[in-house]
Amino acid sequence: MTQSHSQNLDRVLVLEMVRVTEAAAIAASTLVGRGDEKAADAAAVEAMRAALNELYMDGTVVIGEGERDEAPMLYIGEKVGSAPGKGPKIDIALDPLEGTTITAKAGPNALAVLAIAEEGCLLNAPDVYMDKIAVGPGYPAGVIDLEKSPTENVRAVAAAKGVQPHEIIACVLDRPRHEKLIAELRSIGCGVMLIGDGDVAGVIATSNPDTTIDIYMGSGGAPEGVLACAALRCVGGQFQGRLLFRNDDERARARRWGIEDLDKVYTLDELASGDCIFAATGVTDGSLLAGVKRKGRMMTTESVVMRASSGTVRWVKGEHRI
Repeated sequence: MTQSHSQNLDRVLVLEMVRVTEAAAIAASTLVGRGDEKAADAAAVEAMRAALNELYMDGTVVIGEGERDEAPMLYIGEKVGSAPGKGPKIDIALDPLEGTTITAKAGPNALAVLAIAEEGCLLNAPDVYMDKIAVGPGYPAGVIDLEKSPTENVRAVAAAKGVQPHEIIACVLDRPRHEKLIAELRSIGCGVMLIGDGDVAGVIATSNPDTTIDIYMGSGGAPEGVLACAALRCVGGQFQGRLLFRNDDERARARRWGIEDLDKVYTLDELASGDCIFAATGVTDGSLLAGVKRKGRMMTTESVVMRASSGTVRWVKGEHRI
């Protein structure tokens, strides 16, 4: 880690990141359970953009809500910050509302999520799927391998943990595409925790013993993979990901962002390197954070902010006057 990296991120203060995710979470919270995914997402986006534009930085969105033709979302390549060309150059990965469906249905684990790093330290992942596998800290290097079968990976994690495969719990997105994966895991006695949405929270859950989740497996959004890696860089853990392409248009999109090897298996450090700051605020109650609550003329929020260079994890409770 160079001194300049740390100095640049110091100028965009850690707590400023929390203010950005708080703003998005509060905006989205007014639409919890209202059945309108697009309205909830749009509210979070506008609040996050406004908060980012107050910060002294020359920021570029490298992981966003799709590409420019999908504006007004925070698109890949969008410039944010109050000091273009003058402030520190910062790359930003964001998901103003991770779990739009969850929010619309008032389900658990919806988050407003943000990660920042020095320019060039976050992979410009196209908005495609990614096959993912992740574990938390404390395991020997190379304990997980995307090239191996789910059975082999569960057995490796169990052996490293000193338990049997039937004592391992895997977190998997509840999707038809994961039927074979789920069947294979259950055939060796592995417990499967199915989640409806929100795989950033699912990956991060592997780093928190209280969740009882040992390993994350399956495919989800590539942008969410980079966000999760930024968090794991701060708290420790291992991650591997491979981009999945459904058609030639998606392959062309990846090449447009400079990705040549379409079959490459990415490691944690290749997706998020250098000094990273990760922040998340709960929108609805979840395993990681409590959601936004309205109490009279106050709103309360719960956030977490982590930093890779120091390994610091801060839990932040906020009270906001309406």
